[in-house]
Amino acid sequence: MIPIRDDVPRRTLPFVNYALIAANAWAFYHELMLGARLDKFLLRWGLVPARYAKAGALVKLGAKLYYGPFLTSLFLHGGWLHIIANMWVLLIFGDNVEDRLGHARYLIFYLVAGFAAGLTQIWFSWGSSLPTIGASGAIAGVMGAFFFLYPWAKVTIMIPLVVFFPTFDAPAFLFLGLWLWMQVSSGLAISSTGELGGVAWWAHVGGFAAGALLLLFMMPAKAARSGSRR
Repeated sequence: MIPIRDDVPRRTLPFVNYALIAANAWAFYHELMLGARLDKFLLRWGLVPARYAKAGALVKLGAKLYYGPFLTSLFLHGGWLHIIANMWVLLIFGDNVEDRLGHARYLIFYLVAGFAAGLTQIWFSWGSSLPTIGASGAIAGVMGAFFFLYPWAKVTIMIPLVVFFPTFDAPAFLFLGLWLWMQVSSGLAISSTGELGGVAWWAHVGGFAAGALLLLFMMPAKAARSGSRR
């Protein structure tokens, strides 16, 4: 299921959301330019759980390499499909969340949700040497916020089949709730087999939960009182 659009109008220009998309695009361009050095770069600036499982890691690595990947990993992607899918979802849902939170709050919200997603992934893949990269954890936070801000908004969804691409409208709570269920069930399936896999399912779950919780602390009082009735 691919979201195409939602029907929530925005009142302000989401320039922070656009800037985040541009930053991801620039980082991906930088990755493309690295050639054979890319794998080493991703191991250095991706979020590698094994890095934090070692005793005295902060002292050995230094603050830059210890804390830095929590930020840099949010702007790195593993291929064209990865970044296009992430940026498309961010474009659809991020503008409305920025509209409600305000520009500065939205930026902080996005980064904190991404940080929480990274911590969640580290916890559930403790000791893994695979780097976690991608904006999907932070974007999951945006989706979690949208879930509670606009539960009855209509989301147009496309189902790509072999020869045709039907679309239909569904309430946001149904689409996003189903998406969350898929992340949790996939994470549990991976955990039960002991295989780590190539998708950071738990980062998605952690980001979604963080986004929902952050609303309690970051929603401006005026925006909360005039909340959507959708």
